[in-house]
Amino acid sequence: MFRPEIKVLDCTVRDGGLMNNWQFSDDFVCAVFKACAAAGVDYMEIGYKSSEQSYSRDENGPWKFCADDDLKRVCDISETDMKLAAMADIGRIEHDDILPKSECALSMIRVACYVNQVDKAIDLAHRCMEKGYETTVNLMAVSKVIERDLDEALGDLAKSDIPVIYLVDSFGAMYSEQVQYLARKYLWALEGKQVGFHAHNNQQLAFANTIEAIICGCNRLDATIFGIGRGAGNCPLELLLAFLKNPKFKLGPILDAIQAHLLPLSKEIEWGYFIPYVITGILNEHPRSALKIMETDKRDDFREFYDRMVDGTPLE
Repeated sequence: MFRPEIKVLDCTVRDGGLMNNWQFSDDFVCAVFKACAAAGVDYMEIGYKSSEQSYSRDENGPWKFCADDDLKRVCDISETDMKLAAMADIGRIEHDDILPKSECALSMIRVACYVNQVDKAIDLAHRCMEKGYETTVNLMAVSKVIERDLDEALGDLAKSDIPVIYLVDSFGAMYSEQVQYLARKYLWALEGKQVGFHAHNNQQLAFANTIEAIICGCNRLDATIFGIGRGAGNCPLELLLAFLKNPKFKLGPILDAIQAHLLPLSKEIEWGYFIPYVITGILNEHPRSALKIMETDKRDDFREFYDRMVDGTPLE
Protein backbone atom coordinates (compact mmCIF):
# COMPACT_ATOMS: atom_id res chain seq x y z
CA MET A 1 0.00 0.00 0.00
CA PHE A 2 2.85 2.41 -0.74
CA ARG A 3 1.30 5.81 -1.35
CA PRO A 4 3.72 8.67 -0.74
CA GLU A 5 1.01 11.25 -0.04
CA ILE A 6 -0.12 9.39 3.10
CA LYS A 7 0.72 11.20 6.35
CA VAL A 8 0.81 9.36 9.68
CA LEU A 9 0.01 11.01 13.01
CA ASP A 10 0.93 9.39 16.31
CA CYS A 11 -1.47 10.14 19.18
CA THR A 12 0.12 7.90 21.84
CA VAL A 13 0.35 10.61 24.48
CA ARG A 14 -2.87 12.44 23.64
CA ASP A 15 -5.20 9.42 23.38
CA GLY A 16 -3.24 7.29 25.84
CA GLY A 17 -3.49 10.10 28.36
CA LEU A 18 -7.21 9.47 28.61
CA MET A 19 -6.26 6.43 30.71
CA ASN A 20 -4.07 8.21 33.29
CA ASN A 21 -5.08 11.88 33.10
CA TRP A 22 -1.94 12.65 31.06
CA GLN A 23 0.29 11.90 34.04
CA PHE A 24 3.19 10.72 31.89
CA SER A 25 6.75 11.28 32.95
CA ASP A 26 8.94 13.58 30.88
CA ASP A 27 11.12 10.57 30.09
CA PHE A 28 8.14 8.70 28.63
CA VAL A 29 6.96 11.60 26.46
CA CYS A 30 10.51 12.30 25.30
CA ALA A 31 10.99 8.62 24.41
CA VAL A 32 7.79 8.59 22.35
CA PHE A 33 8.85 11.79 20.60
CA LYS A 34 12.29 10.39 19.73
CA ALA A 35 10.89 7.02 18.62
CA CYS A 36 8.30 8.59 16.32
CA ALA A 37 10.84 11.01 14.87
CA ALA A 38 13.32 8.21 14.22
CA ALA A 39 10.55 6.09 12.68
CA GLY A 40 9.69 8.79 10.15
CA VAL A 41 6.24 9.59 11.54
CA ASP A 42 4.91 12.86 10.11
CA TYR A 43 3.14 14.28 13.18
CA MET A 44 3.09 13.56 16.89
CA GLU A 45 -0.02 14.70 18.73
CA ILE A 46 1.46 15.34 22.15
CA GLY A 47 -1.74 16.18 24.00
CA TYR A 48 -4.59 18.64 24.30
CA LYS A 49 -4.74 22.41 24.29
CA SER A 50 -7.19 23.04 27.13
CA SER A 51 -8.22 25.98 29.21
CA GLU A 52 -7.12 25.93 32.83
CA GLN A 53 -10.58 27.28 33.61
CA SER A 54 -11.98 23.97 32.32
CA TYR A 55 -9.47 21.53 33.85
CA SER A 56 -7.35 21.46 36.98
CA ARG A 57 -3.59 20.97 36.87
CA ASP A 58 -3.88 19.20 40.22
CA GLU A 59 -5.81 16.39 38.52
CA ASN A 60 -4.33 16.48 35.02
CA GLY A 61 -0.77 16.22 33.78
CA PRO A 62 0.92 18.80 31.56
CA TRP A 63 -0.15 17.12 28.32
CA LYS A 64 -3.75 18.10 28.95
CA PHE A 65 -2.59 21.70 28.42
CA CYS A 66 0.55 21.57 26.23
CA ALA A 67 2.05 24.78 27.56
CA ASP A 68 4.95 25.88 25.42
CA ASP A 69 7.44 25.63 28.30
CA ASP A 70 6.54 21.96 28.73
CA LEU A 71 6.81 21.29 25.01
CA LYS A 72 10.25 22.85 24.75
CA ARG A 73 11.47 21.09 27.90
CA VAL A 74 10.69 17.64 26.52
CA CYS A 75 10.89 17.93 22.71
CA ASP A 76 13.74 19.29 20.61
CA ILE A 77 11.93 20.02 17.37
CA SER A 78 15.06 21.55 15.82
CA GLU A 79 16.52 18.10 15.15
CA THR A 80 13.59 16.52 13.30
CA ASP A 81 11.19 17.09 10.42
CA MET A 82 8.36 15.63 12.47
CA LYS A 83 5.77 18.20 13.52
CA LEU A 84 4.02 18.52 16.87
CA ALA A 85 0.24 18.66 17.07
CA ALA A 86 -2.32 19.13 19.82
CA MET A 87 -6.07 18.60 19.97
CA ALA A 88 -8.55 21.26 21.05
CA ASP A 89 -12.05 20.23 22.15
CA ILE A 90 -14.82 22.68 21.38
CA GLY A 91 -16.11 24.12 24.64
CA ARG A 92 -12.88 23.38 26.54
CA ILE A 93 -10.62 26.03 25.06
CA GLU A 94 -10.67 29.78 24.53
CA HIS A 95 -9.19 31.48 21.48
CA ASP A 96 -6.68 33.33 23.65
CA ASP A 97 -5.38 30.04 25.10
CA ILE A 98 -3.70 29.36 21.75
CA LEU A 99 -0.58 31.42 21.13
CA PRO A 100 0.49 32.52 17.66
CA LYS A 101 2.48 29.79 15.88
CA SER A 102 5.57 32.00 16.01
CA GLU A 103 5.53 31.71 19.81
CA CYS A 104 4.78 28.00 20.08
CA ALA A 105 6.48 24.67 19.32
CA LEU A 106 3.22 23.24 17.93
CA SER A 107 2.65 23.16 14.20
CA MET A 108 -0.90 21.81 14.06
CA ILE A 109 -4.10 22.25 16.05
CA ARG A 110 -6.70 19.53 15.54
CA VAL A 111 -10.16 20.77 16.44
CA ALA A 112 -12.45 18.03 17.78
CA CYS A 113 -16.19 18.53 17.76
CA TYR A 114 -19.57 16.87 17.52
CA VAL A 115 -21.75 17.48 14.50
CA ASN A 116 -23.85 20.09 16.29
CA GLN A 117 -20.67 22.08 17.06
CA VAL A 118 -19.33 22.33 13.51
CA ASP A 119 -19.90 26.08 13.25
CA LYS A 120 -17.79 26.67 16.38
CA ALA A 121 -15.14 24.22 15.14
CA ILE A 122 -14.85 26.04 11.83
CA ASP A 123 -14.47 29.36 13.63
CA LEU A 124 -11.74 28.02 15.95
CA ALA A 125 -9.90 26.29 13.11
CA HIS A 126 -9.95 29.45 11.00
CA ARG A 127 -8.59 31.47 13.92
CA CYS A 128 -5.80 28.91 14.36
CA MET A 129 -4.98 29.18 10.67
CA GLU A 130 -4.78 32.95 11.03
CA LYS A 131 -2.25 32.39 13.83
CA GLY A 132 -0.11 30.29 11.48
CA TYR A 133 -1.10 26.71 12.34
CA GLU A 134 -2.02 23.78 10.18
CA THR A 135 -5.51 22.66 11.16
CA THR A 136 -7.91 19.77 10.93
CA VAL A 137 -11.46 19.24 12.12
CA ASN A 138 -12.20 15.83 13.65
CA LEU A 139 -15.90 14.97 13.61
CA MET A 140 -16.50 12.72 16.61
CA ALA A 141 -19.08 9.99 17.20
CA VAL A 142 -20.44 10.01 13.65
CA SER A 143 -21.62 6.41 14.12
CA LYS A 144 -24.48 7.93 16.19
CA VAL A 145 -25.33 10.76 13.79
CA ILE A 146 -28.33 10.75 11.47
CA GLU A 147 -27.35 11.18 7.85
CA ARG A 148 -29.14 14.48 7.28
CA ASP A 149 -27.18 16.12 10.09
CA LEU A 150 -23.91 14.67 8.83
CA ASP A 151 -24.59 15.90 5.31
CA GLU A 152 -25.27 19.39 6.62
CA ALA A 153 -22.05 19.38 8.66
CA LEU A 154 -20.00 18.20 5.70
CA GLY A 155 -21.59 20.89 3.57
CA ASP A 156 -20.51 23.57 6.03
CA LEU A 157 -16.99 22.13 6.22
CA ALA A 158 -16.78 22.01 2.42
CA LYS A 159 -17.30 25.78 2.33
CA SER A 160 -14.54 26.39 4.88
CA ASP A 161 -10.82 26.83 4.29
CA ILE A 162 -9.94 23.90 6.56
CA PRO A 163 -7.82 21.50 4.47
CA VAL A 164 -8.20 18.23 6.40
CA ILE A 165 -11.35 16.64 7.85
CA TYR A 166 -11.22 13.45 9.92
CA LEU A 167 -13.70 10.60 9.96
CA VAL A 168 -13.62 9.30 13.56
CA ASP A 169 -14.89 5.95 14.82
CA SER A 170 -15.13 7.21 18.39
CA PHE A 171 -16.79 4.12 19.86
CA GLY A 172 -14.98 1.43 17.84
CA ALA A 173 -18.39 0.44 16.49
CA MET A 174 -17.83 0.55 12.74
CA TYR A 175 -17.32 -2.32 10.35
CA SER A 176 -15.49 -2.04 7.05
CA GLU A 177 -18.71 -1.48 5.09
CA GLN A 178 -19.52 1.58 7.21
CA VAL A 179 -15.98 2.91 6.91
CA GLN A 180 -16.16 2.50 3.14
CA TYR A 181 -19.53 4.23 2.89
CA LEU A 182 -18.57 7.15 5.12
CA ALA A 183 -15.07 7.62 3.69
CA ARG A 184 -16.53 7.86 0.20
CA LYS A 185 -19.20 10.26 1.44
CA TYR A 186 -16.56 12.51 3.01
CA LEU A 187 -14.33 12.44 -0.05
CA TRP A 188 -17.23 13.28 -2.36
CA ALA A 189 -18.62 16.02 -0.13
CA LEU A 190 -15.21 17.55 0.63
CA GLU A 191 -13.76 17.75 -2.86
CA GLY A 192 -10.33 19.37 -2.80
CA LYS A 193 -9.73 18.54 0.87
CA GLN A 194 -7.91 15.62 2.46
CA VAL A 195 -9.80 13.10 4.56
CA GLY A 196 -8.31 11.41 7.60
CA PHE A 197 -9.34 8.42 9.69
CA HIS A 198 -9.09 7.81 13.44
CA ALA A 199 -10.09 4.36 14.68
CA HIS A 200 -10.80 2.85 18.10
CA ASN A 201 -10.30 -0.84 18.72
CA ASN A 202 -13.31 -1.98 20.75
CA GLN A 203 -14.10 -4.76 18.27
CA GLN A 204 -10.47 -5.35 17.29
CA LEU A 205 -11.10 -3.71 13.92
CA ALA A 206 -9.08 -0.50 14.20
CA PHE A 207 -6.25 -1.72 11.95
CA ALA A 208 -8.57 -3.41 9.45
CA ASN A 209 -10.80 -0.33 9.28
CA THR A 210 -7.76 1.89 8.78
CA ILE A 211 -6.77 -0.28 5.83
CA GLU A 212 -10.29 0.12 4.44
CA ALA A 213 -10.01 3.89 4.81
CA ILE A 214 -6.69 3.82 2.93
CA ILE A 215 -8.24 1.82 0.10
CA CYS A 216 -11.04 4.38 -0.13
CA GLY A 217 -8.55 7.25 -0.46
CA CYS A 218 -7.97 8.58 3.07
CA ASN A 219 -4.43 9.96 3.27
CA ARG A 220 -4.27 11.14 6.91
CA LEU A 221 -4.03 8.27 9.37
CA ASP A 222 -3.91 8.13 13.17
CA ALA A 223 -2.30 5.42 15.27
CA THR A 224 -0.67 4.86 18.66
CA ILE A 225 2.32 2.87 19.82
CA PHE A 226 1.26 -0.57 21.08
CA GLY A 227 -2.34 0.51 20.45
CA ILE A 228 -2.56 2.56 23.65
CA GLY A 229 -5.65 4.74 23.96
CA ARG A 230 -8.93 5.22 25.72
CA GLY A 231 -10.34 1.86 26.81
CA ALA A 232 -9.75 -0.60 24.00
CA GLY A 233 -7.16 1.67 22.44
CA ASN A 234 -6.43 2.64 18.85
CA CYS A 235 -4.89 1.34 15.65
CA PRO A 236 -1.38 0.14 16.59
CA LEU A 237 1.28 2.31 14.98
CA GLU A 238 3.65 -0.60 14.49
CA LEU A 239 1.08 -2.46 12.37
CA LEU A 240 0.27 0.60 10.29
CA LEU A 241 3.89 1.53 9.52
CA ALA A 242 4.68 -2.04 8.49
CA PHE A 243 1.62 -2.14 6.23
CA LEU A 244 2.30 1.11 4.40
CA LYS A 245 5.50 -0.16 2.75
CA ASN A 246 6.91 3.36 2.60
CA PRO A 247 10.71 3.20 2.93
CA LYS A 248 10.74 6.43 4.95
CA PHE A 249 9.05 4.60 7.84
CA LYS A 250 11.30 2.61 10.19
CA LEU A 251 9.79 -0.03 12.47
CA GLY A 252 12.81 -0.54 14.74
CA PRO A 253 12.47 2.64 16.85
CA ILE A 254 8.82 1.84 17.57
CA LEU A 255 9.69 -1.69 18.67
CA ASP A 256 12.37 -0.25 20.95
CA ALA A 257 9.80 2.10 22.51
CA ILE A 258 7.35 -0.73 23.08
CA GLN A 259 9.97 -2.84 24.80
CA ALA A 260 11.42 -0.08 26.95
CA HIS A 261 8.36 2.04 27.72
CA LEU A 262 4.96 0.72 26.63
CA LEU A 263 5.31 -2.78 28.06
CA PRO A 264 6.21 -1.44 31.53
CA LEU A 265 3.38 1.09 31.29
CA SER A 266 0.89 -1.66 30.44
CA LYS A 267 1.58 -3.14 33.89
CA GLU A 268 0.45 0.14 35.49
CA ILE A 269 -2.61 1.09 33.40
CA GLU A 270 -4.89 -1.18 31.38
CA TRP A 271 -5.95 -0.68 27.80
CA GLY A 272 -6.75 -3.10 25.02
CA TYR A 273 -8.99 -6.13 24.72
CA PHE A 274 -11.40 -6.29 27.65
CA ILE A 275 -14.96 -7.54 27.30
CA PRO A 276 -16.68 -4.39 28.69
CA TYR A 277 -15.05 -2.37 25.89
CA VAL A 278 -16.13 -5.00 23.37
CA ILE A 279 -19.71 -4.68 24.60
CA THR A 280 -19.83 -0.89 24.22
CA GLY A 281 -18.35 -1.24 20.74
CA ILE A 282 -20.94 -3.84 19.70
CA LEU A 283 -23.73 -1.61 21.03
CA ASN A 284 -22.28 1.58 19.49
CA GLU A 285 -22.09 3.28 22.87
CA HIS A 286 -19.55 5.61 24.46
CA PRO A 287 -17.02 3.55 26.47
CA ARG A 288 -17.54 5.64 29.63
CA SER A 289 -19.75 2.89 31.09
CA ALA A 290 -17.09 0.27 30.39
CA LEU A 291 -14.39 2.49 31.88
CA LYS A 292 -16.54 2.89 34.98
CA ILE A 293 -17.23 -0.84 35.41
CA MET A 294 -13.54 -1.65 34.88
CA GLU A 295 -12.77 0.23 38.09
CA THR A 296 -15.11 -1.95 40.18
CA ASP A 297 -15.18 -5.52 41.49
CA LYS A 298 -17.86 -6.25 38.84
CA ARG A 299 -15.49 -5.81 35.92
CA ASP A 300 -15.77 -9.52 35.07
CA ASP A 301 -19.57 -9.72 35.36
CA PHE A 302 -19.88 -9.53 31.60
CA ARG A 303 -23.46 -10.77 31.20
CA GLU A 304 -24.81 -8.40 33.84
CA PHE A 305 -22.99 -5.47 32.23
CA TYR A 306 -24.29 -6.42 28.79
CA ASP A 307 -27.89 -6.80 29.99
CA ARG A 308 -27.76 -3.44 31.78
CA MET A 309 -26.36 -1.74 28.70
CA VAL A 310 -29.09 -3.26 26.51
CA ASP A 311 -31.87 -2.42 28.97
CA GLY A 312 -30.53 1.02 29.80
CA THR A 313 -30.40 0.16 33.50
CA PRO A 314 -28.11 2.53 35.41
CA LEU A 315 -24.89 0.97 36.70
CA GLU A 316 -24.73 0.64 40.46
